[in-house]
Amino acid sequence: MPFKPVQSEKISLAVVRQIELLILRGILRPGDKLPAERDLAETMAVSRPSLRVALGDLQDRGLLESRQGAGVFVADVLGSAFSDALIDLFARHPEAVQDTVAFRRDIEALAAERATRLASDTDLRVIDAIFQKMLAAHERRDADHEAQLDSQFHLAIVEAGHNIIMLHMMRSMYELLRGGVFYNRQVIFRQRTRRQALLDQHAKINTAIQSRDPLAARAAIEAHLDFVEQALNDQRRAQANEEIAQARLDYETRR
Repeated sequence: MPFKPVQSEKISLAVVRQIELLILRGILRPGDKLPAERDLAETMAVSRPSLRVALGDLQDRGLLESRQGAGVFVADVLGSAFSDALIDLFARHPEAVQDTVAFRRDIEALAAERATRLASDTDLRVIDAIFQKMLAAHERRDADHEAQLDSQFHLAIVEAGHNIIMLHMMRSMYELLRGGVFYNRQVIFRQRTRRQALLDQHAKINTAIQSRDPLAARAAIEAHLDFVEQALNDQRRAQANEEIAQARLDYETRR
């Protein structure tokens, strides 16, 4: 017979499974610090030895990392999406920027549609809360913080679609965006008129998602990323023109 006696699951395996799911669903993020061992054991209602076994297993598999004197943290499991060599190649070729924006346009339009259908009311409140922070940063004229909130806003939309693969793929991409690998968000947000236009675009995205209107959400995302692409093209053209002008000035001052 293929059947075997049913055995209760080891406590440590139950702990492993719970932490795995928190990482998989994007609730625990790379760099997040776990509570102290005593506090975590009390919260999960398990013994400290069982907890140590579970944490050791997760560390052995690269999901957690222990830092001497600092505690246990969620490991950086996002950087593996692109090799260092490929990231360097992206940074050296402008066409990679255009392809990045085109990729985002396709994926985020789909993510926005999913959010209008699958997001819970709590998901929608998270998206709106981040947008309200964008409004506050805009009023304070804090372009750098506004740029950071921009990526958080878009990632919250992806999270609201509840697709685990899409979540981790896009989170990996946003890490690269925050690092300025594909383009520098701070540069895009620096010009005042552009900042206002970007804020208006995010307002339309937020309104469409809060209204659970999939067609309006897709259209708002596409219009926003079309604007971003044009801004990047303008920025690249202005930089090239400035290099030419500087060369002319250097020539004239040496004559």
